[in-house]
Amino acid sequence: MGWGAVCPRGYVLGAGGRFDDASTGTPRRSEYAHAKVATHTPLSGRAAECAVLDELLDAVRTGESRVIVVSGEPGVGKTALLDYAMGSASDFRIARAAGIESEMELAFAGLHQLCAPLLDRLAHLPDPQQDALHRAFGLTSGETERFVVALAALGLLSEAAAERPLLCVVDDAQWLDRASALALAFVARRLEAESVAIVFATREPSRELRGLPELAIGGLAHSDA
Repeated sequence: MGWGAVCPRGYVLGAGGRFDDASTGTPRRSEYAHAKVATHTPLSGRAAECAVLDELLDAVRTGESRVIVVSGEPGVGKTALLDYAMGSASDFRIARAAGIESEMELAFAGLHQLCAPLLDRLAHLPDPQQDALHRAFGLTSGETERFVVALAALGLLSEAAAERPLLCVVDDAQWLDRASALALAFVARRLEAESVAIVFATREPSRELRGLPELAIGGLAHSDA
């Protein structure tokens, strides 16, 4: 699995909700328009941002994987965009988690939130990866190897998407415990053709999430607020 397939790397949000090449400013046409299904009405004042999420979901419907980090100040509407994505993904399996400030010292607390509903696929993973998640989530005792836990999380998301696309949403990612943030960043950089989308929402991309595709949002105009 390789970093280069994580999209839309190298693009920035341009006018009208398109992705423009970050180096040349050239608009990038959607390759997936034929795959679109009905979505929710775009949020007031957020048509461009909703279009970005629609394109992300369309790509995943065709068998790709996509990752994006939605960033912005508190109260700017990041959670509303996550809700929009989930409302537009009725044909997806959905897993969600939210960073909790009081749990930042609890290793793998955030990863457990995200993966717990997907553990029905755990038996499909290699034994060492099953064991790693069992230990990380406190189901068995023993030393936890973080690299193997991250590999196991990648395998679990891939298995969960085997029957239909998977959308993972992670709100308040700035409050993820570091073990979870590292594991999820590892997964995000290694997804290829697993039909998995991961959408993070955070105030500012953490060190672990830097370099992933980012959608920075600002405040709404007074007429849209």
